[in-house]
Amino acid sequence: MLAYLQGILVEKQPTNVVIDVNGLGYHVNIPISTFELLPPINQNVRLLIHYHVRDELPELYGFATREEKELFLMLIAISGIGPKMALTILSGASPAQFKARIQAGDEKALCLIPGIGPKTAKRILVELGEKLGAVSEELTIAGGSIRLNAHADEVIKALLSLGYRRAEAFAAVQKACLELGENADLEILLKTALQKI
Repeated sequence: MLAYLQGILVEKQPTNVVIDVNGLGYHVNIPISTFELLPPINQNVRLLIHYHVRDELPELYGFATREEKELFLMLIAISGIGPKMALTILSGASPAQFKARIQAGDEKALCLIPGIGPKTAKRILVELGEKLGAVSEELTIAGGSIRLNAHADEVIKALLSLGYRRAEAFAAVQKACLELGENADLEILLKTALQKI
């Protein structure tokens, strides 16, 4: 399983690149947001990779940031959205803009993306709405406010991956942050949050 490719950028187009890794040229599909972050030709480049096999044909998808890759994986997990459509969606907005549209329930903005109709837009909003809900916001607890620990996003994602509902995960992290404060490290915050569920 490929996690990333690092080598010399031989060719680049808005939708794909070729990376030379020790004499082997890898063709990698990319979103436009990744294209905009690429170095010049013949420079060293490192892309996070998703290896996808469809109809026995392997394809590589590359991303400049972990956030892009995570959004891509969330999108292809939705019924009716394949890798090419996911790249099109990611090419239409930055990860931050896309998340903001999901959080705002902006169906019209999603329908402006080529190939996305009302039904698909609704499916995206439903399936990603809970996963991409506002996490790094200020929490109100017993009339007062606290700021979430810097690792709160990662801990909530970890709890979601373990099968907990977002409301449970958010509440557990909220309690852990209140108990530990803003400076607790990731491991301690995760352990404490698990104890709070």
